[in-house]
Amino acid sequence: MRTIDAHQHFWRYDPVALSWIDPATSLAQDRLPPDVRVAMDCAGIDGSIAVQASQSEAETLWLLALTKRHPWIAGVVGWADLCAPDIADRIAALRHPRLVGLRHVVQDEPDDRFLLRDDFTNGVRATTAAGLAYDILIYPRQASHVPAFLDKVGDGRFILDHGGKPPIATGGWQPWADAITRIAHYPGVWCKLSGLVTEADHATWQPDDLARYVDHLIDCFGPDRLIFGTDWPVCLLAADYGRVHAVAMEHVSARCPDHVDAIFGGNATTAYRLPDR
Repeated sequence: MRTIDAHQHFWRYDPVALSWIDPATSLAQDRLPPDVRVAMDCAGIDGSIAVQASQSEAETLWLLALTKRHPWIAGVVGWADLCAPDIADRIAALRHPRLVGLRHVVQDEPDDRFLLRDDFTNGVRATTAAGLAYDILIYPRQASHVPAFLDKVGDGRFILDHGGKPPIATGGWQPWADAITRIAHYPGVWCKLSGLVTEADHATWQPDDLARYVDHLIDCFGPDRLIFGTDWPVCLLAADYGRVHAVAMEHVSARCPDHVDAIFGGNATTAYRLPDR
């Protein structure tokens, strides 16, 4: 079974295009595929999925070009203007064997009901009609709208990023937990075990801080719809690559020992319909 880190980012740092990055942090520099390859090898990870970091179709084309130079990048979740009336043509212009999905940074939209906008849901339907997955990136305050969004867009493959961003740092539980339960009822939704360390206290977190949130995701989605990802390099704000991988592996091995291969590769291959090696 090929092992996959299903959530990585690459960029050439630009403070305008990447305005979400705090220039005082270690993220404010170029982060390219060779920078993570050694850590992946040490963790036994064969390949990855590169996910958009800038809401730019030019970035999507750049990420796709990286797959030629670094064929271990098994897929790209890019960005297109899903609210554009010509979205089907835009998706067609991005067509590439390694384009496996699209994502919009819904978490940054000021309207908590953005997911339900007609122009946006039309764009998501065009995405799934083109055979691509759609990554759902939200905060808990927006999560209550996901079931209505899924009803509106219909059948497709959807991946909830970062476990829906639980409020780990504050020890919060609701409304995140109930929303996860409702979202997991939709069989076309997978969930990434990714990005959790940066939802915890960056300086002081311990594996036990993550445990009940991970357990809830396992209980709701089951091991056949969970997907491991590191969220490198964003994870570096709280932990290095090896620690993120080790903590996830330890917990998954204890809770679902018969599904380690699935969570660390097989489920990503299915959800994103990754091409062969």
